[in-house]
Amino acid sequence: MSAIHKMNISSKDLNLLYLFHVLYQERNATLAAQRMALSQPALSHKLNKLRHQFGDPLFVRAPRGLTPTPRAHELAPEVERLVAGLEHFYERCEGEDFLARPARLHLYSTDFLEQTLLPRLLPILRSQAPNLTLVTHNTRGQLPREALEKGTCDLAVAGFYNDLPDTFHQQRLLSEHFVVLASRSHPGLANGLELDTFLASDHLLTTLSGDLDGLVDRALRNLGKRRRVVAGLSSFIAPTRLLRGTDLLLCCLRSLAVEASERDDDLRMYPLPLALPAVEVMQIWHERTHTDPLRRWFRQQLQAVAQQAAAGSGHNI
Repeated sequence: MSAIHKMNISSKDLNLLYLFHVLYQERNATLAAQRMALSQPALSHKLNKLRHQFGDPLFVRAPRGLTPTPRAHELAPEVERLVAGLEHFYERCEGEDFLARPARLHLYSTDFLEQTLLPRLLPILRSQAPNLTLVTHNTRGQLPREALEKGTCDLAVAGFYNDLPDTFHQQRLLSEHFVVLASRSHPGLANGLELDTFLASDHLLTTLSGDLDGLVDRALRNLGKRRRVVAGLSSFIAPTRLLRGTDLLLCCLRSLAVEASERDDDLRMYPLPLALPAVEVMQIWHERTHTDPLRRWFRQQLQAVAQQAAAGSGHNI
């Protein structure tokens, strides 16, 4: 009976697996070196050792960085599982010290959600993670897919993300309905807002991409109707400040209308005179940050403040 051959793991440099993990994610030697705090010569030296260990080039130069070889694609799923397992092991060993470490977290969202959620979120961050710096970015109407994949975006929050890749995770934060916001002095609203008045009025809308064909316009088109939009603004909040004393209408999410009408007593909220489904506000993150303790904790806090905001304003969640 022949003896079973056992691999001597002591002859392997396990740090090279992490190098593989980073290079496979970044596909760029410079970015990988920065992420690992290595000089370019040091990274090149380790990459040569990695290639020797697996007997394959693994990553070859391309016009925009590095391209994995077929062997690298074959190894990647198992290496990703190994690295994730090791990260999870050390997270358990280190407890909750991650809340005390200096870190910078990038959130892609909109000014509407900054206004809705950050007043509740920032005090929690300052109290429980005092060395965390939060940086927000305008999502500009599109899923920041490349930024999520590269790690320059930790979390994206909006109500218009569709067709997510398999490597992304999502969680619902809020469910919001559209209403109409208008000045109390609007001459056609003394008896409420009917569809005919809605169509006869001029409208403002929010457009993060420059497209003036929104959800309301598509719903109207299905009815064979259309409205006149006189201005599309790249903000959710700014249009609410342009309504005072005018005959303009603004279709917006209910919480935004509630906040605006509480701030300005000239503004009044009306039901939307056509049927539209609720907008589902989701938080989206990449698989690479799924088990990271700080980012997982941040997502939990964001969900908690979203639920508080919903409960406080009577929204569905």
